[in-house]
Amino acid sequence: MKFKLLSALLLASAPLLAWSQSAPWPNKPIRAIVPFPAGAATDQVARQVLERVSRQLGQPIIVDNKPGAGGTIGEAAVAQAAPDGYTILVHSNSHTLTPWTYKNLPYDGIHDLVGVVPLASVPMVVVTAPETGLRTLADLVRAAKAKPDSIFYSSSGTGGATHLGAERLRMAGGFNATHVPYKGSAEAVREVMAGRVAFHVAPIGLALQQVKAGKLVALANTGMRRSEHMPDVPTTVEAGLPNSNYDVWIGLFVPAKTSKAIVNRLAEETIKALRSPEIKERYVTLSMDEMPMGVDEFAQFLTRDFETNRQIVQATGIQPN
Repeated sequence: MKFKLLSALLLASAPLLAWSQSAPWPNKPIRAIVPFPAGAATDQVARQVLERVSRQLGQPIIVDNKPGAGGTIGEAAVAQAAPDGYTILVHSNSHTLTPWTYKNLPYDGIHDLVGVVPLASVPMVVVTAPETGLRTLADLVRAAKAKPDSIFYSSSGTGGATHLGAERLRMAGGFNATHVPYKGSAEAVREVMAGRVAFHVAPIGLALQQVKAGKLVALANTGMRRSEHMPDVPTTVEAGLPNSNYDVWIGLFVPAKTSKAIVNRLAEETIKALRSPEIKERYVTLSMDEMPMGVDEFAQFLTRDFETNRQIVQATGIQPN
């Protein structure tokens, strides 16, 4: 009797199990790993955008912060997850840097994850103190070439975006400059204002008020295009240095074997969220810019970014961790 009852229950539940396995994605909560601490720029963007995406999809998206080792701990967790669309990654341009700066990663940083869409551009600006007399990027290049090895620049730490952005600029301009790393961009900016270093490649959100107050001079934006937060500041390419742009960005990723259908649906819903007035308004507060790209365009962008970072790391001699 018990056997017949169990058989009947299994037969009755079979259609439900089949339905849950074949139901359109998503039919359960999604886990979004952010490989940086809560409150960091990547985390803020992830929470703002994914909250909107969650509403559109009708399923919770739970943000899980897994910081450490330059983002590689959180990235490994997603790279090794099932490619079913229920574990996703929100990461920064560190994604295209760590394959060259970390040895023996437990995953293939280039092939084990695929990009969905970029979420935001984090504008960076080359700043100097008014007392330097430098008013344009050309002024900086001329000054550095006139007195070789006399120019010092600050960064928020060796191997980070502010370091590589400055090195990309230095290489494109063909001048020498000595790197002075600090514990963060706030300290690096203070050293510029104090006159102890000549320039810093700073996040616009950090430098904006100081530029408006006349305490810093913005020479150029390192991105592909001008930032809407400093529309009068030219890009480094516009300022006369080809191949000098260094893009800092935040993007959405999934494990490499995730189906194209899920990738496209996630991209579609994310782009829809990014176009909403509430996200646009929030980006103004965060001093972020939009970075509109589809799946294929983002893939091409990532290929270029991997190569750019490889070249910079190789040229500067940064040693892998």
